Amino acid sequence: MSEATQTAVAHFSSGYNCSQSVLMALCAPYGLDTDAAARLATGFGVGMYRGATCGAVSGAMLALGLFGGGGGPDGAAAKAATYDRIEEFYARFRRLHGSLVCRELIGLDPSTPEGLERARREGRFQTLCLSLVRDAAEIAAAIIAEK
Repeated sequence: MSEATQTAVAHFSSGYNCSQSVLMALCAPYGLDTDAAARLATGFGVGMYRGATCGAVSGAMLALGLFGGGGGPDGAAAKAATYDRIEEFYARFRRLHGSLVCRELIGLDPSTPEGLERARREGRFQTLCLSLVRDAAEIAAAIIAEK
C-alpha cells in the first residue's frame, strides 16, 4: 500500500468524506494544501452527495487534474492528457469494482433519507467505502507515478 493510500485511509477513518480523503492524500506535491483540498472536495462525498459518481472517484479525478490539468487557449494538450489519465483510472477502478456509481457500489441509494440512514446503520460507509477510498487513492497514485 502506497503512502498516499495509507494517508487516504487515515483521513477517511478520521471522519473526512471519500472525496476529501483521496484528494487530500494526493494534493500536497502539486501546491494545494490539505485544508483547501478538504474544503474543495466536501460536496463530492457520498457520490457527489446524491449517490451518483463515487466520491472517491471524484477525489481521484480532482487529483489527476491537479497533477497535470490545464485550461484556456493554451491548455488543450494538458486537458487531453488529463482526460487520458482519467480514462485509465476509470478502466482500472471498474476492473476492481464494476462501476463508478456510488449507489451501485454500495448497493443502495444514499440520496434518499431511507437509503442514507440504512447505509449509516449498516456501516456501509465504514466498510465498503473504505475499500473504495483505498483503491481510488492507490490507482490515482500509480497513474501519477507512471506519468
